[in-house]
Amino acid sequence: MGDKAQTHPGAAGRARAADHPQSVRNVVLVGHSGSGKTTLVEALALTAGAVNRAGRVEDGGTVSDYDDIEHRQQRSVQLSLVPVEWDGIKVNLLDTPGYADFVGELRAGLRAADAALFVVSASDGVDGSTRMVWEECAAVGMPRAIVVTHLESARSDFEEMTRTCAEAFGADDPDAVLPLYLPLHGPQAPDGHAPVTGLIGLLSQKLFDYSTGERKESEPGEDQLPVIEEARNRLIEGIISESEDETLMDRYLGGEPVDVKTLIEDLERAVARGVFFPVLAAAPAGEGARQGLGTVELLELITRGFPTPLEHETVRVTTIDGKPRELKPCDPDAPLVAEVVKTSSDPYVGRLSLIRLFSGTLRADQTVHVSGHGLADRGHEDHDVDERIGALSTPFGKQQRPVSHVIAGDLACVAKLSRAETGDTLSAKDDPLLMEPWQMPDPLLPLAIQAHSKPDEDKLSQGLARLVAEDPTMRLEQNQDTRQVVLWCLGEAHADVALERLRSRYGVQVDVVPHRVSLRETFATKSAGRGRHVKQSGGHGQFAICEIEVEPLPGGSGIEFVDKVVGGAVPRQFIPSVEKGIRAQAARGVAAGYPLIDVRVTLLDGKAHSVDSSDAAFQTAGALALREAAADAKIHLLEPVAEVSVLVGDDFVGAVMSDLSGRRGRVLGTEQTPGGRTLIRAEVPEIEIGRYAIDLRSMAHGTAGFSRRYARHEPMPQQIADRVREEERKAS
Repeated sequence: MGDKAQTHPGAAGRARAADHPQSVRNVVLVGHSGSGKTTLVEALALTAGAVNRAGRVEDGGTVSDYDDIEHRQQRSVQLSLVPVEWDGIKVNLLDTPGYADFVGELRAGLRAADAALFVVSASDGVDGSTRMVWEECAAVGMPRAIVVTHLESARSDFEEMTRTCAEAFGADDPDAVLPLYLPLHGPQAPDGHAPVTGLIGLLSQKLFDYSTGERKESEPGEDQLPVIEEARNRLIEGIISESEDETLMDRYLGGEPVDVKTLIEDLERAVARGVFFPVLAAAPAGEGARQGLGTVELLELITRGFPTPLEHETVRVTTIDGKPRELKPCDPDAPLVAEVVKTSSDPYVGRLSLIRLFSGTLRADQTVHVSGHGLADRGHEDHDVDERIGALSTPFGKQQRPVSHVIAGDLACVAKLSRAETGDTLSAKDDPLLMEPWQMPDPLLPLAIQAHSKPDEDKLSQGLARLVAEDPTMRLEQNQDTRQVVLWCLGEAHADVALERLRSRYGVQVDVVPHRVSLRETFATKSAGRGRHVKQSGGHGQFAICEIEVEPLPGGSGIEFVDKVVGGAVPRQFIPSVEKGIRAQAARGVAAGYPLIDVRVTLLDGKAHSVDSSDAAFQTAGALALREAAADAKIHLLEPVAEVSVLVGDDFVGAVMSDLSGRRGRVLGTEQTPGGRTLIRAEVPEIEIGRYAIDLRSMAHGTAGFSRRYARHEPMPQQIADRVREEERKAS
């Protein structure tokens, strides 16, 4: 694998629609921001003949022409598909953002792929978030390989990086993370750095020189053989230890030679099974070069070592009413089952849905059933409708290349699916099915917004609906308590991209305002009040008097109304009116304008008039009585408290617990979890964790995560309550 010289460059080129799942490879590129994923995709596209030496596709544009926002921010913010062809195999390269705020795009790429390339920078190493994604892939058995980039850096060291990868990714078996090639260094520069100009194949014991921009094969020198032999022996032992032939290790240790063909076949099977993880090196092509260093070897690994869609673990499929449905894996002739893994808007063709077909065949202009997707709590309504799709196409940069059909195992873009959103299932209209949705991170950073002007206000609702349709990691909240529109995001960069898309893509200018939590009020002491509503202005008057007593109740009790009127002082038909007026006033608040909770209101006495008393009059009297009782009582401002669970590496436990205490949090306990992590459970006022998603990421260097859920409302400390009231007064 990778040691066979590429003797037929004409076999590589632009990808066509696949005719069989066996001829498809779906590969997701994973790595931290700046590791070189997009540059690597461009280098692979050049080597495969999909772009020319200027990096441009034959019908215009470049492979990296994905999003105007990406160009402005100088980083990837969304999943991008680049299909190429190599040795008759269609390779769908899924380039994912490396920044933690766009982990939803990464999860979509993992869902659509059958194998993963972990891209690590030789100068930066392996960060904590990349390790976490590796563990996610390991949990589902996804085949993986590692590509070391930035070898041109003076600080790069391939051998040291390989050891780092073995430590980071080979916790269970370091010998399962080994290089297939060693770097071939050119003449030493004046600064002492010897640039990498080629690769040394450990299995074939051949040199592959890229210094001229074309891959050239030669024999190693005598001085290189000892270095090759040591690394080669370790690689062979690593491959044999994962071989399905249990006798091979004994034969090898007994001195029996193992031919290279057998080793390569065992290597390919071990990679496809997800038990061996080869390390390769790659670099972009220099000016005028046709092939980037290591790109041929990488394409050969993908096409010969990575699994076909036929080997993808069968996804769970049910009927619309939840009954399990068995399907033959990745059969083009089986019932249609596809999933929308990404939704985007194109200014010329409208909404585009990137889909992965898991079963059946999809044709242009076909009518499909759209089902899904269980994210109603995030502002994404469930779907159960028929839609006629538009054109099918294969994307390449900003170009869309039309195709007539897509088979099981392949990826493509579908136009004009106006109702489908990311995560929805497409199936036959006469056989509607539903795929189990993939897990999405919970957005925990609130962004309160309001329209900048009246024209923006008219377009805001539609713009927000389209925005959340594209991004299932975003949650839209219309908070009735605070009367705020809140976009819940994964981080600051995620929020910035959302605002930019609203402005540039949907023409909506919004202002960001301080996020408010849902506060409440309650009585701290018992109090009494009298409501008198008497008006005589000629004609039919209004007469209602009621006397009440209010006392505090334990948290979570709500509003309790008790009738203790005797002797008919308040006629029976008007007692519900008093209660209605009291509850309406409680909802409006009695001190700072927040809803009143956790009190018992007892109606003790009152007066009525045979002619002038009415339902409306007693409602007004009840409200007045509650306000009078509040004026003579101490009112507590209550703040929501959240149950917070933080999963963090053991190295950061002390810092996180100290930080939680500084946020007025109460740590309830800790629990050790696998992988050297600790789960911290605490209760923290919600007003203190508005930016916790950002602060925790900074504190734990991107290796921690947290979840939260509402627990209850508690009295707010007096000094903080006074500050909140003052801020409210200034805002009004």
